[in-house]
Amino acid sequence: MKYFFFLLFLPVLAFPQSTFKKAEELFAQKKYDQAKPLLQENLKANPSDLKTLELLGDIAGQQKKWEEGVKYYGKLVELKPSVANYHYKLGGVNGMLAKESNKFKALSMIGDVKASFEKAIELDPKHIDARWALIELYLQLPAIVGGSESKAQAYAGQLMKISPVDGHLANGHIHEYYKRYPKAEASYKKAIEVGGSKTTYQKLADLYKNKMKQPAKAAATMALYGEKNKN
Repeated sequence: MKYFFFLLFLPVLAFPQSTFKKAEELFAQKKYDQAKPLLQENLKANPSDLKTLELLGDIAGQQKKWEEGVKYYGKLVELKPSVANYHYKLGGVNGMLAKESNKFKALSMIGDVKASFEKAIELDPKHIDARWALIELYLQLPAIVGGSESKAQAYAGQLMKISPVDGHLANGHIHEYYKRYPKAEASYKKAIEVGGSKTTYQKLADLYKNKMKQPAKAAATMALYGEKNKN
């Protein structure tokens, strides 16, 4: 008899899982408006489900609903503070929220944004994306509120040790930000030598086309990438 009652409950137990699986498929297809209500439904049944919270946070980020993202990622950090990527994602949506807020609110949020990225690095010393985020933060912030090229370069130096291609790309990005285009060009060329990915060629091509006004070099750079990756 007890097995009979267990079987009665099987459809109830399986329903949230099937709902989540369908939501995952829709998310992978970038059908966020369709995935979201299914995930919200699943969250009602499983309020502390980490995967559901993360996907809802990811959808909020894709839809530029930063406050929603803060809510979901904040809950993840609360439930599982030892996961570096949750802190990184929370820092990201808080950073975007700050960017779109008035100056006074933005200034009050900068400390939390930095803290989230730094915590991600503390938990995962090889976290590449958190270092990229801090580089961008220190480049974008005015010096009076903590902007610093030297701090950005310090994180680029850390990237060089973890992932040399990211290190060269970061150096190129910093030089490009400060309009030191020949130095940026040299860094991107080193990234191509080390990594050779489409991204490395694209960064150099974009520099030629958009900053150095040399479209022929941009075209030649991407043609070289195509030649080396025929197969």
